[in-house]
Amino acid sequence: MVLLLGLWSLVGPTAGARAEGAHPASGTRAGGAYAFTPGARTVVGAPDTASAVALDARHTYRSSLPRAGRLYYRLRLTAAETAYVPVTAVPPSDAVVSATDGIRVSLRNANGTSCSYASARFGAGISPRPVTALGQRETGKALCQGGGTYYLLVERLDSGRPDATAGAGGWDLEIAPVTEPGLVRAGSTTPPPDGDSASPEPPSGRPRERSGGSGFATARTVGQGVWHTALTPGETRFYKVPLDWGRRLHASAELGGAQGHGYVGGALTLSLYNPVRGAVDDTSAGYTGTAKPTALAPLPPVEYANRYAVPAGVTSVRFAGDYYLVVHLSTRLAEPFGPGPYEVTLRVRVDGRAHAGPGYDGGPVPEDVFTISEADRAAALSGGLGDAVTGAAGGQGAGDGGGDGVMRLVAVGGIGSGTALLLVLGGWTVAARRADTRKR
Repeated sequence: MVLLLGLWSLVGPTAGARAEGAHPASGTRAGGAYAFTPGARTVVGAPDTASAVALDARHTYRSSLPRAGRLYYRLRLTAAETAYVPVTAVPPSDAVVSATDGIRVSLRNANGTSCSYASARFGAGISPRPVTALGQRETGKALCQGGGTYYLLVERLDSGRPDATAGAGGWDLEIAPVTEPGLVRAGSTTPPPDGDSASPEPPSGRPRERSGGSGFATARTVGQGVWHTALTPGETRFYKVPLDWGRRLHASAELGGAQGHGYVGGALTLSLYNPVRGAVDDTSAGYTGTAKPTALAPLPPVEYANRYAVPAGVTSVRFAGDYYLVVHLSTRLAEPFGPGPYEVTLRVRVDGRAHAGPGYDGGPVPEDVFTISEADRAAALSGGLGDAVTGAAGGQGAGDGGGDGVMRLVAVGGIGSGTALLLVLGGWTVAARRADTRKR
């Protein structure tokens, strides 16, 4: 027992220290601060292309977008690589927003031709929350071919209402560029057949406690199963589901019942993003105080050739890696139903047969963006026990429920299995530190 306590004193404080160090945050926001990627570089967007600061895929960046913002950033791309540039906007907690407010992102070539554009809005919940839009330059498309200088343009979508004065200052931004190499050998450009488009039966069983992270960088790992957490109005939580090539994800979320009277549109929002933070699907549910579920649309298995399809929900499921589930409760819940916390149940199903990926002619940047590590697979199967030990994935440390699994093992194993438990915990710690070293 002394040895067990000694090991816990070594692992526990280390986990907490890493969690605290992994949370550089934005300004105060309802439900807590957004967790930016540790080490993100701060840059200032330019009002024109001439003074645009350079970005590259080896780094993640922080910036700020004013209310009347229209900012440029510069990238240098080769002819062979596809570029993805997701931008997450984080408004302050006192921002007054409308359903159509948000951001618009486009990637443009040196001549000003738009390669792509996308927008992200707050939606029916009318609640300030992190929203993400993706700019991209794809090889093989008619526009924006060739290497050279490209520009990321980020614009704020604002209704301009006279009452939108509270929190009308700058919105924090996180920009996380990714580049994808071409293939060694060109494959089929025909998207896979639709297959089974019916909604699969959601998993059942006793929910497991799993609090989410505060940003993409601190998303908590979940796999197939039923997961439970408690959220307050205005709170946003991030989860990640590792998906191999050939695997398919289905997810739903349910907001538990509460005392009160009234109706809140878009009370619960569930959004799904792919490994480059591109939007895949989102859904929301209105609320009258009675438990209410909402589910993502059926998705195809992860395949490279999905990028050649037309529907956005198919083209975005184009590579293996971590897919992000983001849950948000509207701030408007508080007035008719109270400050909470509210019970939220997340149901995740993963099916399909995993297979090898395409033959890339080089590696993506960052190098692990389309890779699922053994630690990820283990965390998905165990409910994230591994990342609870390291405190790396969720940033909450042992105190958010993730560490409960370790303590339960200690209690159940007792003195008789202490030696085996020491070996298991030691193996997790070594694996986690190696994974941390690789990420650096």
